[in-house]
Amino acid sequence: MKDQYKDLFKSIIDSYYNGNFEDKVKLILSQSKIDKQDLCKIISSLCGTDVDCSSNFIEDLKKAIKSYSSDGKIVNKVKHCSMECIDENGQTLCQKSCPFDAILVNTDKNSIYIDKNKCTDCGFCVEACPTGGIMDKVQFLPLANILKSNSPVIAIVAPAIIGQFGDNVSMDQLRSAFKKLGFTDMIEVAFFADMLTLKEAIEFDNYVKDEKDFMITSCCCPMWVGMLKRIYNNLIKYVSPSVSPMAAGGRILKKLNPNCKVVFIGPCIAKKSEAKEKDIINDIDFVLTFSEVKDIFDTLDIYPYKLQGEPSTEYASRGGRLYARTGGVSIAVSEAVERIFPEKYKLFKAIKASGIKECKSILTKAQNGEIEANFIEGMGCIGGCVGGPKTLIPKDQGKMHVDKFAQDSKIKVSIDSDCMNKILDMIGVHSIEDFKDENKIKLLERNFN
Repeated sequence: MKDQYKDLFKSIIDSYYNGNFEDKVKLILSQSKIDKQDLCKIISSLCGTDVDCSSNFIEDLKKAIKSYSSDGKIVNKVKHCSMECIDENGQTLCQKSCPFDAILVNTDKNSIYIDKNKCTDCGFCVEACPTGGIMDKVQFLPLANILKSNSPVIAIVAPAIIGQFGDNVSMDQLRSAFKKLGFTDMIEVAFFADMLTLKEAIEFDNYVKDEKDFMITSCCCPMWVGMLKRIYNNLIKYVSPSVSPMAAGGRILKKLNPNCKVVFIGPCIAKKSEAKEKDIINDIDFVLTFSEVKDIFDTLDIYPYKLQGEPSTEYASRGGRLYARTGGVSIAVSEAVERIFPEKYKLFKAIKASGIKECKSILTKAQNGEIEANFIEGMGCIGGCVGGPKTLIPKDQGKMHVDKFAQDSKIKVSIDSDCMNKILDMIGVHSIEDFKDENKIKLLERNFN
C-alpha cells in the first residue's frame, strides 16, 4: 500500500473497531485536501468496495461492507493521472509495468485508463504508479465483521511469510497473532503445495515419456497462468491441470468443514484476482497481503514477536516450503519423482523463469521448440513470491529465511508427510493410483481450456 494511504487505512480500521466509523469517514471527507470524488474512490477501495461518491456515500459504504461480494475489478484507477512519469518513448511507469498492455492513454484528457477487458488485476501497475493513482481493493473490513462473529475462519499463509514479520518471528508466533486477530487457526499453504507436488510428480511420469516431451507446472503464480491463458494458449495442453496451492487449501478445508471461511495471506495482489476466477470463486473468501496484515496488526496492537507461540505438529515439508522462491517447485517435484519413479528421474530436466521478462522468453522458446528441458516453471515476480510486490523485506533476505526454514523442516519430501497422507485419505485419495483418477482428484484440478 502506498505510504500516503497507510495512515488513512489504519484510521479506518481503528474507527471500525471502536465504533466511530461513520464519524471518522465524515471527518476525513471534510478535512482532506484531495478532490472529494477521488477521495471517495480511495476510501471505497480501502474498504474493499465499489461505492460512488454521493450525498449518501457513508451509508452506501456501510451497506457495501456488510454485503461484500467478490465480484468486480480488484485494480482500479482512483484519481486523475497527470502522466508526469512519461518517458521519451511516450510510456508511463504503469504502462511499462503491465504484462498485458492493458493501460492506455486517453489523448483527449491527457491521462491513462485501464482497459478492463485486457486487465488481469495482476496489480503490477499499483506498485509502479508513483502517485497512488491506481489502487487494489483491501478486503479486510468485510472480513472484520466475520472475525467478530463465532464463524470458523482459517488463515492460510503463503510459504513466503517466514521472516516477513521479523527475523526471529516463528510460524508458531504468527499462528498466535492470527488467532488474536480473530482467526480460528492458521495453516501453512506449503502443506497443500505438498499435495500438488505429489500430483505433478505423477503427471510427469505419465506425460514425459522421452526427451522430446515436456510439461509446464501450473502451481503458484497467477501471473504465469495468466500469460499462458492469454498469450501462449497453444501451450495450455502441456500445463498441469492443477489449482494453485492457495485454491487447493480453500477447497480441502471447505470439504472438511463446509461452514468455514478461508482467507489467504500472501505477498501478491494477483492472488486477489485469482480468488475470484469463475472456477475458483467459492474456494477462497478473502485475500490479504503481507503489507495489509502488517498495518492491521499495528493498528490493533498485535505484535507477533511479543507473543507466546502456539505450536502445531510438523506437517509441511521442505519441498512445499520452497515454493516461496524461484526454483522451489522444480526442486519439490524432482525430489518426489526421484522417490516415486527413480528410473524416470534420470530424464527430469527443469528450467525456471524469474520475472515477466524471463517468463516470456522461456514460453516463446517453448512455442518454437527451442527449449532443452521437460519441466518448465515460471514466477511473475523476480525471485518468486519472496520478491512479490507486497512483501515486507527485500527478496534476498526473504529467500534466506525461506531456505533456512525449509532446510530445518523435519519432513523433507512431501510423500513422507503422515499428516498429508491422512488428509488425502479423508478426501478419498488413498494411493498413487488414485491420483490418476480424475474423479478422485477433482479438488486439486481445474480446466485451463
